[in-house]
Amino acid sequence: MNPFLSERENRILNMLIEDYNLSVTKISDMLGVSAVTVRSDLTSMEEKGFILRTRGGALPVFHPDILLSQRTRQEEKNRIAKAAAEMVDEGDAIMIDDGTTTSLVLKYLMGKRNIHVVTNSTLALTYARVNPTLHLTVVGGEFKPGSESLVGPVSLAHLERYHVKYAFVGTGGFSAETGMTTHIEESAEVIKSMARQSDKTILLADSSKYGQSGFVKILPLDNVDMIITDTEMNKEQVLAITEKGLQVRQV
Repeated sequence: MNPFLSERENRILNMLIEDYNLSVTKISDMLGVSAVTVRSDLTSMEEKGFILRTRGGALPVFHPDILLSQRTRQEEKNRIAKAAAEMVDEGDAIMIDDGTTTSLVLKYLMGKRNIHVVTNSTLALTYARVNPTLHLTVVGGEFKPGSESLVGPVSLAHLERYHVKYAFVGTGGFSAETGMTTHIEESAEVIKSMARQSDKTILLADSSKYGQSGFVKILPLDNVDMIITDTEMNKEQVLAITEKGLQVRQV
């Protein structure tokens, strides 16, 4: 459930994810509402940046991989992001990498003032738009629609200009043995840079990521200061991680 969409708009978005060829008439029939209502919803969704209107229908603007990730373990990701945001004090500078969990941190910074966020995530723009008290710096680079990120030499050069209190980062998978891993080499380099430019590196990862292993190594866990995860990680897994010298917070 996307918090920026109404219940019906979320249903429409999910329908469009399943079938890009749905017409306004078909959506109207499936929802049991008028075509006028559907067109009004689609107009609202386009204005919010979630779809692109087409002749007789609409297309989601985000890559299918992002849409799938946003629909997976939503409650856990929101709890993790909220816990991360609670660590941030007014006046802090932080970095967040691309990811559906890390981008949610901005959602929970609402009400805090003078927070400067440096990111390579274009998803962050969704939340920054509605929080005028945030100072957002989006680094440059090559756009990767599959991760809604900006990566490459330009991104790395821009990140080196800043120093922050926390780097909130994600991962494709992690374990005590392999550390943090991903399938995208450019993303790994961004996270390494953020870790170097921050006082503390905080990994945000739900328990389903534990034991998953990507092709590219990011960081060993002893290079991370804290992991925020959900309560489904078992005692043996938590013990294996804490033996690496980092704190585990389960929410």
